[in-house]
Amino acid sequence: MSFAKKYRLKFGIAIVSTILLAITAAADPYILIYTIDNFTETKSLNNLFNNIILLFVVLLAQVLLQFLFIYYANWVGQHIIKDLRAKTFRKILDFKMGYFDNNSVGKLVTRVVSDIETIAAFFTQGVFMIVSDILKMLIVTVLMFVINWKLALIALAVLPILIYATKLFQIAIKATFQDVRNQVANLNGFIQERVTGMKIVQLFNREKIEYENFISINDKHKKAHIKTVWYYSIFFPIAEILSSIAIGLIVWFGGLMVVEGNSIELATIIGFIKMAQMLFRPLRQIADKFNQLQMGIVSGERVFAIIDTESSITKHGNKEADTIKGKISFEDVHFSYIKGDEVLKGINFSVEKGETVAIVGATGAGKSTIINLISRFYEIDSGTITVDDVEVSEYNVNSLRKKVAIVLQDVFLFSDSILNNITLNNTDITEEEVKKAAQQIGIHDFIMTLPNGYDYNVKERGAMLSSGQRQLIAFLRAYVSKPSILILDEATSSVDSHAEQMIQYATDQITKDRTSIIIAHRLATIQKADTIIVMDKGTIVEKGSHKELLKKENGFYKNLHDKQFSKEIV
Repeated sequence: MSFAKKYRLKFGIAIVSTILLAITAAADPYILIYTIDNFTETKSLNNLFNNIILLFVVLLAQVLLQFLFIYYANWVGQHIIKDLRAKTFRKILDFKMGYFDNNSVGKLVTRVVSDIETIAAFFTQGVFMIVSDILKMLIVTVLMFVINWKLALIALAVLPILIYATKLFQIAIKATFQDVRNQVANLNGFIQERVTGMKIVQLFNREKIEYENFISINDKHKKAHIKTVWYYSIFFPIAEILSSIAIGLIVWFGGLMVVEGNSIELATIIGFIKMAQMLFRPLRQIADKFNQLQMGIVSGERVFAIIDTESSITKHGNKEADTIKGKISFEDVHFSYIKGDEVLKGINFSVEKGETVAIVGATGAGKSTIINLISRFYEIDSGTITVDDVEVSEYNVNSLRKKVAIVLQDVFLFSDSILNNITLNNTDITEEEVKKAAQQIGIHDFIMTLPNGYDYNVKERGAMLSSGQRQLIAFLRAYVSKPSILILDEATSSVDSHAEQMIQYATDQITKDRTSIIIAHRLATIQKADTIIVMDKGTIVEKGSHKELLKKENGFYKNLHDKQFSKEIV
């Protein structure tokens, strides 16, 4: 409801129209009773005509109020979910990488799209409708007692039973809707992963297995929905029977009073039948609205669980990184993805401005972890990481990341043009600057061979390009951002020899006069580095230039070098 504060006027119109709609709806049976009584007594066609006109005016008022209610209730609901969706996505953008390591992408998509859409119905079909129906019921109940309290008590005799049944229905339906939303998330997560990994599914001939897994998950989704249908199929017949019993009691007791000559008119009985319908129909509708209300509550709990999650990198640092030169220092840095299982165990090294440092080692040694910590994708357990002798935690995160460019082994490209994938829609980078940069690192000619050149759409994840071509685009993306610190993570590990030559040339160009950290398995690509750091099981075991490390007998680097180059000779 706090999201509705921005839209007080529209929210107020929806509420006022709801109240007036309840009042005008309750006026119908009162005018009907008066019309019948008046015509019975006076036999005046003129009075009858005037009363019919009055009923028509009330009907028009109801139509107008219904329009205002439906339009503004939905207007408020849609604006609230727009704001809520933006806030949720903003929160997701700020999460640490560790959050995404432990949460399914498909489930997050469900939260941002499907669950928030359900919350819209919470306002339009849930809250406003329930408020309207409750007001209508209260006004009709008061009107019943004003007209004839005895008949009112008879009409309300079955109400406690119906309210109790509604309460039981509400409790049962909430649990089933929680199950429904969970199954929707599971279904979305499963489909998202299989579609993304379709190449692996087909490559390993798993179509039949994955289809059977999908059938199982889809069946659970169906069963969860059928459970809700089961509760509805029980509740509504009960509500209908109780409503019919109430009308039957009104006819019986009212007729008895007429026969016995009590002061009750036939018009009153007709009016009470209409009011009983107006009383019980909203109650049935309220129960029906629990569908939207409970789903909205369940979805709200799931969405606000994301908003309330504290998994963001602390951004209290207020120092801007615009002028950093690129000096990096790690002092006794300890880090673990899972508490108690250290990945880095007291790392110490420094990189001077403009130097190129290479980090090598076996898989799992902690190489990629180091680059994640420089950009503050994760928080360290202990120790100090500084850039230009200032702790990274003192920098504004966004400002720091603007000055650090990373080229990953697995390049991610968006379904967009090459130009937009390079600039990432940064309006400060012009197309001319991109073309000039491409020429400087030697990939302009390659881009111009593609259809439409820089406007070529690479499709989802860059599917229209080879891995080497994607890598070249990533190099250009890093270069045009004019970083002070450049990080290359296995940038040549999965490309052919021709692409590797282009990438090597691009590497030489973009690392010039720039602090660079290169992570590589292929030692031939890092021999020119100023310093090579050798890691093993989370610690630095050797450090030095290529020539210095080769002189160490039985050294880690020398062994890696000899094994790698002996394989290439073979």
